[in-house]
Formats: sequence, C-alpha cells, structure tokens
Amino acid sequence: MWILGRLPLKYGPSYPNQPFQSLESAREWVHEFVQWYNQQHRHSAIHFVTPNQRHEGKDHAILEQRKEVYAAARTRNPARWSGAIRNWDRIENVWLNPPKAIRAKEQKLDRSA
Repeated sequence: MWILGRLPLKYGPSYPNQPFQSLESAREWVHEFVQWYNQQHRHSAIHFVTPNQRHEGKDHAILEQRKEVYAAARTRNPARWSGAIRNWDRIENVWLNPPKAIRAKEQKLDRSA
C-alpha cells in the first residue's frame, strides 16, 4: 500500500510494530490513519496545508497569511534574510500519479522543455 508520497505505508511513523490482531483492528487503524493524513498532516507538495484544507479551498487564505507573516518578519529583521521569502504561492496542479511527460519534466528528463 503506497500512501506516504513515495514511501510504503508500513514505513509511516504510526504503523504498528506488531501484526494486527484482526481484520477489524486493521480497518480501524487504516481509518484513523486516513483521517490523520487528510485532516492533520500538512503536505509539503501543497505548501504545508492539509488535503482537506486544499479540497475545501481554505488553502488560499492560509497561504496568503503565510506570505504576510514572512514579509512582515523580513521587514522587521532584514539581516536575517539572505534572499527572498519562501514561495507560498498556491500550487495549482497537484498530481497523485502524474503523467509520464510531467514526471520527466519534473525530473529534468524532458529534452523538449
């Protein structure tokens, strides 16, 4: 089962050390994991918002607020910043399994780009 990006689910931080005692206990664990993954886990690929925040459109406001916070911090203490603030622009296209051409482009394998 592949859920955690490119890592197998069993390498996730909450995967049990012991085998599940029953099918029901396995289902319960998966249900709790999916709830955590969608409602609490902030995904780096979507700039550290949860999938639910993204799905509900709440990521727009969250990312705009982050831009403001970072800009204000840079204004208050410019010596701390060696360059621009982190890019908090919304990532428009998110793929679970991107098409081959997009994967190649992301990996700089696309010779036509």
